[in-house]
Amino acid sequence: MHLTGVGRRYGLRGPWILRDVGLRVPRGALLRIEGANGSGKSTLLRLLAGIDAPSAGRITGRPRTAYVPERFPAALPLTAVDYLTRLGRVHGLRRQAAARAAGEWLERFGAAGHAHTPLSRLSKGTGQKVAVAQGLVGRPELLVLDEAWTGLDPASRRILDRAVLDRVADGASVVFVDHDPRRLAGDCHAVHRVAAGRLSEVAAAAPRSRVVRVEAEGTGPLPERLPGDPVREPLGGAVRLTVADADSDALLHALLTARPSWHIRSVAAADAPEEPRR
Repeated sequence: MHLTGVGRRYGLRGPWILRDVGLRVPRGALLRIEGANGSGKSTLLRLLAGIDAPSAGRITGRPRTAYVPERFPAALPLTAVDYLTRLGRVHGLRRQAAARAAGEWLERFGAAGHAHTPLSRLSKGTGQKVAVAQGLVGRPELLVLDEAWTGLDPASRRILDRAVLDRVADGASVVFVDHDPRRLAGDCHAVHRVAAGRLSEVAAAAPRSRVVRVEAEGTGPLPERLPGDPVREPLGGAVRLTVADADSDALLHALLTARPSWHIRSVAAADAPEEPRR
């Protein structure tokens, strides 16, 4: 996707929030947007997501996009699972697949017990989990996150971190804003800053994270909790586990010391992973 000479202002004579913005969002890129409060970060994300239209310039090549706003519209007259299922349908999933994906994401974020709770009755934290899940349920080609980690508990923040990296590894693009400067710091391909209505790159692409793929087989159940929260792909009677390089030794140790232990068939490293679909 390309932004060329993009500007945005509200009203014919309103002040320019953004001016002459140029940005390329490559496929499989993780981009961080920084800037002071009121600098126009959220306006830029809304333009990327297609929520707002530019007042000047043009945006081309926008892929299928999901957007997680800073404030979740919890007043919608739907339950959590109905809302997520509808969003999955919007992204082209069949109803059964959309409902299954909705349930899986609610369970992953520890909110399965609230699947049939109306959105208006969810706590702020659970509502934020639903907000994040709606951005992931349809496996978008572009994911736009505006302070999506705010309001999540530490475990859910880690799950979202992993989900973001999974989408990037699968070839999608992710553009995000977050108040924590450490958020995915070692994984961003570029960092851009909004200041005085202009956008500039402040950090070049970081080296892509290395991952390790472990193929293993065992006679017992695979432990539910494994170091690094690896992506799991069934392979007949075996399983392929994809995990960050930093967690690979701990993962191997956990497999070998499980009762019964797992046999390691192969271990392979990769720089640009094409992780399996969950």
